[in-house]
Amino acid sequence: MPPFTILMLIFAGALLIYAGIMALTKDYDMLPIRARQSVKPKNKKKYAFQLSKVIALVAAAPALSGIVGIWTPLGAGIVFVVGLIVFLWIGTKIMKGVS
Repeated sequence: MPPFTILMLIFAGALLIYAGIMALTKDYDMLPIRARQSVKPKNKKKYAFQLSKVIALVAAAPALSGIVGIWTPLGAGIVFVVGLIVFLWIGTKIMKGVS
């Protein structure tokens, strides 16, 4: 298996673990301090839960890229960029009503 594939799958797994822990605990303080300073949500638990959904969704981009990377490195790069753009766009829709 190519190193790129392994790296992308490990990165996706780490993001999914982080999103899962955040979804279970709904702990707003799991965000880095710089992120907490720029966003002051009214309902911190709801914000943390919705953000965990977005993080899990965005983790699909490196996972898909890693899977495609088994066959073709160029395809893996294309899948990563396109997937990241699409998943971040969907993530903005998920976060739109939360503040």
